[in-house]
Amino acid sequence: MKGFIREETRFSLCGLNCCLCSMYLGGYCPGCGGGVGNQSCAIAKCSLEHGGVPFCWECPEYPCSRYEDFDDGDSFVPHWNRQQDIAQAREVGLEAYLVQLVEKRAILDELLAHYNDGRRKTLFNTAVYLLPLEDLHTVTAALNSRPELAEQSVKERALAAVGLLQEAADRRGISLKLNKKAKKG
Repeated sequence: MKGFIREETRFSLCGLNCCLCSMYLGGYCPGCGGGVGNQSCAIAKCSLEHGGVPFCWECPEYPCSRYEDFDDGDSFVPHWNRQQDIAQAREVGLEAYLVQLVEKRAILDELLAHYNDGRRKTLFNTAVYLLPLEDLHTVTAALNSRPELAEQSVKERALAAVGLLQEAADRRGISLKLNKKAKKG
């Protein structure tokens, strides 16, 4: 969107964790406000109309009608915990929240580098996005405690990682599948 530039591109205007998105990781998207981005983003347009607020929650009108049904379906990242992430960023402070995102991103990079059999990218992205850091640390510690995995095929390593991530998600009642938005009409 012309004129829509933000300093912080890892955490979006609307509260999505851009740095954990497969489009961001693949270099297909510069993150919210980091370049041309989504030319039709109504929320970016709204930010410009409200003086360029860096995060929607800083706007006196937040939450507004633009968020109706916003969390009902996912894009390349889960939307359903967006408000929880905003609350956490506000509670601990943006810088501390970004430190956690950087830590999550390092875990995601590790999973993708050593456990991705070419079919797990979305699952790994979604798991790292949704699971709390303590669960991700437990999963990575469990994987690192199994030196025999290094000798196994990438498919077997992927299955081990997926199993541990799924167990962690199940304990918290979290689905690791992206939700498609219901079609109108």
